[in-house]
Parts: sequence; C-alpha cells; structure tokens
Amino acid sequence: MQALSALQTRRLRLRSQRLDPRQAPPADGVSEVIRGAGSLQAQDAAAASLGVRARSAGLAVSDVEKALYQEHSVVHTWLMRGTLHYAAANDLAWMLPLLGPVFIAGSRRRKAELGLDEASLRRGVEVIRAALGRQTLQTRQELAPLLEARGIQTAGQALIHVINQAALEGVVCVGPRRGGKDTYALLEDWIGPLRPMERPAALVELARRYLLAYAPAAVEDFAAWSGLPAREAHLGWEGLAGEVVEVEADGRPAWFPLARRAWLEEAPSAGQQVRLLPFFDGYLLGYHNRDFMLAPENRAAVLTGGIIQSVLLVDGRAAGIWHINKRHKILEVAVVPFGELPAGARAELEAEAEDVGRFLGENRMIVMFRELRSRNITTK
Repeated sequence: MQALSALQTRRLRLRSQRLDPRQAPPADGVSEVIRGAGSLQAQDAAAASLGVRARSAGLAVSDVEKALYQEHSVVHTWLMRGTLHYAAANDLAWMLPLLGPVFIAGSRRRKAELGLDEASLRRGVEVIRAALGRQTLQTRQELAPLLEARGIQTAGQALIHVINQAALEGVVCVGPRRGGKDTYALLEDWIGPLRPMERPAALVELARRYLLAYAPAAVEDFAAWSGLPAREAHLGWEGLAGEVVEVEADGRPAWFPLARRAWLEEAPSAGQQVRLLPFFDGYLLGYHNRDFMLAPENRAAVLTGGIIQSVLLVDGRAAGIWHINKRHKILEVAVVPFGELPAGARAELEAEAEDVGRFLGENRMIVMFRELRSRNITTK
C-alpha cells in the first residue's frame, strides 16, 4: 500500500477537484466543470459561481448564468445532503431519482411539525406543478396564496418545505432571480424527463463520480458528501472493487481510481498552489474529516454559526479567510490571513484576486490584507 504524505494527499485532492491550476484539465464549459466536481453546493448561488471560477480558466459569471438559464445544461436545485446545488443536467437526470427519496424521507418529521402531512404535500406539489405550467416562472411569494387557497400551510418555513418537496420529487428547480427573489420552473420543461437507473447501479455510479472528484478518499467521506445512509454508501463503494487502489492518505486508509494511478507517481507541480474558495465550497464539504485542510486553532474562523467561510487555500490548507467589498466601481478583495503567508504566496494570491475581478467583470481591483482580530468573523 502506497503511503501518501499530508502534502501529497492535499495536492492530489486539489487536482481531483480541478483546483490545481497547473494540472487541472481544460474545460469546454460550465457543465463540464461542475460534472468534474461532482456538483457544487449552491445555497449561496453567487458563491457557487465563484466555485466554477476556481476550477476553470477563462470562464466568466455570464457563462454560468448562460448555462443555467439559457442552455439549461446546469440546474440549480436540492440534491446532495438535501441542500441546494448546481448539477450538470445530464447527471441530475439520474442523481435526483436516487437521492430525492432519501431526503424526502429524512425531512418527513420536520414537515409534519410544520403542519405538512403526506396529503397536503401531495396537494402542494400539484398546485405548484399547475401554477408553473401556466406561467412558467413564479416566486415563493406568488406561489404562497395559491397553496393557501387549497388549505396548505405556508407560514414560517412551511412554504419552502413544500417547494423543497416538489424539487426532490423532480417537479421543479430554481430559476433566475426576479426583483432580488428566486423563481421556480418546471424541471421537465428545462431538461426533459428524468432518467432513473436501477438503484444498485446508481449507487455505484455516484460513488464512482465522487471518487473521481475527491480522491484519495474513503467510504466515510462519500457518505458525508452524498448524505446517503451508511448502508447504501457502503453498497455503492463496494461496487467499485476492481476500479480502485488502496493507499494510505495522511495516515488514514483511502482509495484512488486505478484509471488515474499514474498521478500517484508523478512529481508534484512546483511552487505554491494558491486558491480563493467561496462560501460552502465542495473542497471543505467533501470529506468526513477536515483536519487535513483546517488546523484546529483556525476552525472557529472558518466554521461560524453553520456557515463555511470563504477560504484562502495555500497548498490545500486553509491559510486565511477573504471577502469582497464593492465600492463604487472598485472591487476590493480583503484577505485575513491566519499568519505569515509562505514565500511566493502573496504574488499568487494577487493573481487569484485579479482573476476574481475578471470573472465578475470588474476591471478595477484592490487587494487588501488585514490582521486577524477576531475568530468570529462573518464575511461575504
């Protein structure tokens, strides 16, 4: 069994996630980037778009919007762990039938607490289906009175849970924002009918996609990323026998795709690898244990009140947090390092910040460095 150092482990994971700018394969478009990452968490859609930037070269935020709302090659909807994601449309067509029932079952108790029993949820989904069939796109506020007219609870969190039910059943997805609010569309209008696989085959395919995007990794990581019950995660993982090689990754058992075994023998790329990752990035969400990327003394700065902050990565390890300030026609990238940055990292960081401005279509850019005054910083 090949033993990988902590640095080797991080660099291989960066490469698998397309986050190594020197070794990432070229991407033809946004959907390919997202497919290569497995999916991208998108409860903050602007952050998910910045996640596309970090995994590509030359794409812009307008390309992401085009893929979502014109080509429909990428879909914004609830998926892994029952949370909002960007997923390639071709993948969603089989992933959603696999994962949707898991998270519908897992949210049943919460929905019941909100006054949503099985019958009211069925009515609610049909009301939403009919409403979107008439008008194509509607906001939550436009759907609420239609649901209330049929006796369906919408107060508090009930409304979004009805929409969530419709999304997990494959009826709706998130559309473009209108007046600062999300709209919803019929999923079938955007990508055609779903294409379920036999469940055992779908579990194996999901495990395969995960490992390609996150290797080296273990079954516990796959379960944490997907939200699948442990039994089903193990079934999917076991189906990869013959396609993987076991390694020791930073002292822990892990697996790596045989198809990429040559990566294990290649010399690492030279220089510091610096990346600016957005909120809730998959690199920080894709593993059961984050110790390899996040030192214990920095956890409170990165993991704050259920939020995973935007992180400055240096060689795959969190070296600070960052945020964007827009002032007049100047975009400021403010970086709060956890300590002294390694030699050469600052120049790479400035190049990353300039690329953030390019991606967002902002020509005037300032990079600011700040002292870490508090471990309880909320940045956006």
